[in-house]
Amino acid sequence: MSYHGLAKNFLKSQEISIGDIISIKKDGAEYRGMLLDRAEDADEFHIVLKLDNGYNIGVSIEKAEVKLLQKGEKPKIDLPPLDVQKDPKKMDISIVSTGGTVASIIDYKTGAVHPAFTAEDLLRATPELLDEANIQGKAIMNILSENMKPEYWIESAQSVADEINNGADGVVVAHGTDTMHYTSAALSFMIESPVPIIITGAQRSSDRPSSDAFLNLMSSVNAAKSDIAEVMVCMHATENDSKAHLHRGTKVRKMHTSRRDTFTSINSHPLAQVQDGKVKIIDTDYSYRRRNQTMLEINDSLEPKVAFIKSYPGITGEIIDYYVDKGYRGMLLEGTGLGHCPDHLIPSIQRAVDDGIHVAMSSQCIYGRTNLNVYSTGRKLLSAGVIPVGDMLPETAYVKLVWALGQTTNQEEVENIMQTNLKGELEDKSSSKHFSRDYGE
Repeated sequence: MSYHGLAKNFLKSQEISIGDIISIKKDGAEYRGMLLDRAEDADEFHIVLKLDNGYNIGVSIEKAEVKLLQKGEKPKIDLPPLDVQKDPKKMDISIVSTGGTVASIIDYKTGAVHPAFTAEDLLRATPELLDEANIQGKAIMNILSENMKPEYWIESAQSVADEINNGADGVVVAHGTDTMHYTSAALSFMIESPVPIIITGAQRSSDRPSSDAFLNLMSSVNAAKSDIAEVMVCMHATENDSKAHLHRGTKVRKMHTSRRDTFTSINSHPLAQVQDGKVKIIDTDYSYRRRNQTMLEINDSLEPKVAFIKSYPGITGEIIDYYVDKGYRGMLLEGTGLGHCPDHLIPSIQRAVDDGIHVAMSSQCIYGRTNLNVYSTGRKLLSAGVIPVGDMLPETAYVKLVWALGQTTNQEEVENIMQTNLKGELEDKSSSKHFSRDYGE
């Protein structure tokens, strides 16, 4: 069980286990119900009961009288296998999970939410998927997205490639939202794909009435059937459940902690929208890769020793020196304005470049582009060997530098990769029209 400290010791001393029916008398009231498990990070003073009326409550065991009424079994979901016949008229879509909560099964006996990892789990959670495609699903890992790291990007890319090699007409990647835009950029650079690769998730889990999981997952499967063979993020376009946007994997960013329409295309329009199961291109001038336009190719060599450093008032060269001394091979600086940092940082940056470390500069302004030719600080950074990255998002630029250094360590080649538009991450001009979220649909 996940109980710890005082609660764990108390339950153990009373020989009470998860699933047992117990009585708790406290402060003149009596509570009877099934003992449930609880989160590992919960305090040590409360236990959780499922009451007969269906509600779950937490009760402090301090000065409480607890009595075992009936031994029980730990609740679990034990469902018979599904008998789903493949429809030869429908496309084959694979859904791989990295640990996000976009699809879950709710155990109404206990109120617990169980992640849906297998194809059967996904179809039980969202049976409407069968109306759209033949679904194959698997879990490739089970992590919170804040724990994502470059080696997991490689594992994800290889799993996606395996699904495509096995005949998938499109792949959906279920992912936590916090670092989804990092992973979408990583897969964009690592994979040349003949089919759509859609990354989706949920801001609110499927046990909540306001969950965005259903629309995001259904829209992603429909997007995976489309002709747009790129890595895209598919999430709510608005706060309501009317439609989803498809954002290019290198031009998207999470912009709000909790809103369902948190993902926004930066310095660019979304590629398309999905509404009522139909994919509609938003910007007719937008160039995108089409289905079967290329053969599957994976370039998954990465250099994980790349630092991501934000410039701020009071930053010192010691931070730059630290990464030099630790043997890092690259640094992405998130500068102010057009791509600036304090003058006193430049000697440490010059030392890093002289030591063979590749240093690139983005802007923390989100919208707009870096330009190191306008002010003297920028020109000094250029002279020191810093690589400006145009209108590339800082997160995308960091991921691209990780990927570029996996391909080569030659200074000129790295600079050329960073300043060449490979997957739509760079635009020649960043129009002010992109600053607004009104896409004129």
